[in-house]
Amino acid sequence: MLTTLAIDCGGGGIKASVLDGAGTMRAQPMRVPTPYPLPPDLFVRTLVELGGRLPAAGRVTVGMPGMIRHGVVVATPHYVTRSGPRSRVDPALLAEWSGFDARSALSAAFGLPALVLNDAEVHGAGVVAGTGCELVLTLGTGLGSALFDGGVLAPHLELSHAPVRWGTTYDTYVGEPERRRLGDAFWSRRIRQVVEGLRPVFRWDRLYLGGGNSRRIRPEQLTRMGDDVVVVPNSAGIVGGVRAWDLATV
Repeated sequence: MLTTLAIDCGGGGIKASVLDGAGTMRAQPMRVPTPYPLPPDLFVRTLVELGGRLPAAGRVTVGMPGMIRHGVVVATPHYVTRSGPRSRVDPALLAEWSGFDARSALSAAFGLPALVLNDAEVHGAGVVAGTGCELVLTLGTGLGSALFDGGVLAPHLELSHAPVRWGTTYDTYVGEPERRRLGDAFWSRRIRQVVEGLRPVFRWDRLYLGGGNSRRIRPEQLTRMGDDVVVVPNSAGIVGGVRAWDLATV
């Protein structure tokens, strides 16, 4: 049976597990802190070392933050900084990451077929039903997004960098620093306002809210969002590593 090493790369941590063909974890997920500064070669070494602590697999799926097209990094928000999310951008790292062929580099390093997508896209692959228009928003360090139409992954849009209010972006408006500043109650209300603002833009059939902070949304706010909005487990960021091969257009 073909097994998949699924790696979910975030701004604060990198998690991985090995999945069977049905998407069931064959090993307990392992996590390491995201190292900074993080040039592409260290990124690749970190993932290979993490994968080496898990059972052997036949292919690799990697979800990482940013704009990824056909496995090539167009832009990534955290890994170009000197010490992690919200810190200063390092021009040298910015140059190294721009145009980095992550898929080819990881395939060569692991000696396996590799698929590299935006992390929200892998997350979405783990939860979408495959019918209608389905939007996935992941709430964590910032805001991630992925759109599927009939189970087919649409071209990625970096919604997180769009301005939302007072010159702020969605990343800064609903990201982890703001959640800590506001507290869960006020932050949850802000999430509902974001959902209401995006509804006429996407006209989704189903909206999935995932990521590590989705579980912090207050029930009363979730109820007010409507029956077409569902909170899904953060583990989808790994579990989607199998299905992503079928849903993604690569």
